Amino acid sequence: MKSSRIFSKEALLAYCFVLPALLYMFVFIGYPLIYNLLLSFQEVNVMTFTKPVKEFVGFQNYIELFSKPGAIMPKIIMNTVVFTIGSIAVQFVVGFALALLFKNKFTGSSLIRGVIIIAWLIPVTVTGLLYKFIFAVNGGIINELLLAWGVIREPIQWLLEPITSMIAVITANIWIGIPFNMILILTGLTTVPETVYESASIDGANTVQKLFLITVPMIKPALMSVLTLGFIYTFKVFDLVWVMTKGGPVFATELLSTYSYRMSFDEFNFSQGAAVANILFVVLFIVGIFYTRIIQEDEVM
Repeated sequence: MKSSRIFSKEALLAYCFVLPALLYMFVFIGYPLIYNLLLSFQEVNVMTFTKPVKEFVGFQNYIELFSKPGAIMPKIIMNTVVFTIGSIAVQFVVGFALALLFKNKFTGSSLIRGVIIIAWLIPVTVTGLLYKFIFAVNGGIINELLLAWGVIREPIQWLLEPITSMIAVITANIWIGIPFNMILILTGLTTVPETVYESASIDGANTVQKLFLITVPMIKPALMSVLTLGFIYTFKVFDLVWVMTKGGPVFATELLSTYSYRMSFDEFNFSQGAAVANILFVVLFIVGIFYTRIIQEDEVM
C-alpha cells in the first residue's frame, strides 16, 4: 500500500515540482559546501592548485590557523563576535522603538517609514563608501561636526585606529540593519489584537506592563526571527567591512568572512581560506538549528 502511494501519479507529479528546487540546491549550495569541506583537508595553494591530485593533510590547516603567531585567529573570532553583538543590540532596540512608533498612524508616518527603509535598499558597497567618507580624517562629516562643536581639537583618525575603526564599521552596519528590524517587528505588532490592549487598560495595566507582559510574549516568534536572521546576516558581513577598512588596521576589524577572502585571494592559500569559511559555516549552522528548535517548541505550545 505504501509503495503504491509513493509511486502514484499525484506523488510523481509532486516529485516533478520538487526536483528543480532539489537540483538547484545541490548544484549551488550542496556541491560548493562539499567541495569547500574537502578543500580544507587538502594542501591547495598557488603552487599546487593545478595539480590533478592534491595532498590530503587532514586537520593540519585548522591547526595552523589557530597556531599562528600573535593569536590572530582568536582575535578574528572575537572581532566577529563584537561586531555582531554590537550591531544587533543597537539595531534591535532602535528597530523595536521605531516599530512601536510607526504602529500608531500619524501624519507623514508612511513617508518617514519609506525614507528610513532606503538605508536598507541601498547596495552595501555604496553604504560602505558613504561611511568611509563620513569617517574620513580630513573633510569627514563626523570630524567636521565635532570640530565645529568644540568637542575635539584635532581630527580623529576613525578608520586608522583599532577601537575607532570597529566603532565606525559597527555604526555603518547599524544604519543598514535598523530598517530590517523595524519592518519585521512592525509586521509582528500588527498581529496583536487591539482588544487585548483594551482589556489590559481596563485591568489597570500601564504602558510598560503592556509592552513586557502582552506585546513581547505575543510577538516572540517575530522577535526570535529578527534576532536569528540579524545574527546570520551580521556574522557573515563581508562587503561593508572590506570597502571601509579591508580588515585593518592590523586586523582590528578583520572578520571571519574577510579573513577567508584574504587567505584565499590575497595570500592564495585556498585550503586555509576554506577552513575559515567552514568555521563560519559551523557557527551559523548551530544558530540555525537553535532557531529551528525554538520555533518548533513555540508551535507545540
